[in-house]
Amino acid sequence: MRVVAGDYRGRTLTAPRGHSTRPTSDRVREALFAIIGPVDGLDVLDLFAGSGALGLEALSRGAASATFVERSGPALATIRANAAMVDDPARVRVVAADWRAALRAECAAGKVYGLCLIDPPYSVLSRIAGQLGSAIQPVLAAGATLVVEHAAGAGPFELHDLPVTARTDRTYGGTGIAIMRIGECVS
Repeated sequence: MRVVAGDYRGRTLTAPRGHSTRPTSDRVREALFAIIGPVDGLDVLDLFAGSGALGLEALSRGAASATFVERSGPALATIRANAAMVDDPARVRVVAADWRAALRAECAAGKVYGLCLIDPPYSVLSRIAGQLGSAIQPVLAAGATLVVEHAAGAGPFELHDLPVTARTDRTYGGTGIAIMRIGECVS
C-alpha cells in the first residue's frame, strides 16, 4: 500500500496486523480523489481512520490538516507511524476515541471540516448509519464533501438528517463509495 499522488507519492504505508482493519486499496483511493477533485487547503476528518491512508492521501494532495479518529490501539500506533512522513507535524492530529465521543469533542471545540472520510468496519456501518448523519452534521462546513466507504453488495448507502446537494456512488470490486456534497447545515 502506497500514497498514490501528491507530495508523498510512492511512500509506503503500513496497516495494522490482523483482520480488524481493512485499508482502502490504492485503486479505490486513486479513483476516490479523482472524483473529489482538489483538496487544497481543506481541513480533513478521517473517521474510523484505521491505517490513516485516506487522510494521508488528502494531506499528500494539499489538504491543510488531517484529524485521524480511531479507538484501536494497534491502529493508532500505525497511524502515528504512517504520519511520520508528513513534513509539518502540526498538520496531523490523532484522536484516540470512539467516533461519537470524538464528534462531540470536535463540535464542542468549534472544529469544522471541508472533507470528511468515513471508513468503518462494514459490520459497524450498518449499526451506526441511523445515528451518523445527525452526529457528523455539526462538524461539516457548508459545501463539505462527505465520503462513506461501504460494502458494495449492501446497496446504496444512505445518511439521513444531512442536506445532500449532490451525490456520486461508485463500486470497485467489493467496495462501494458514496461521495456527497453537503449544503448549509442548520441545527
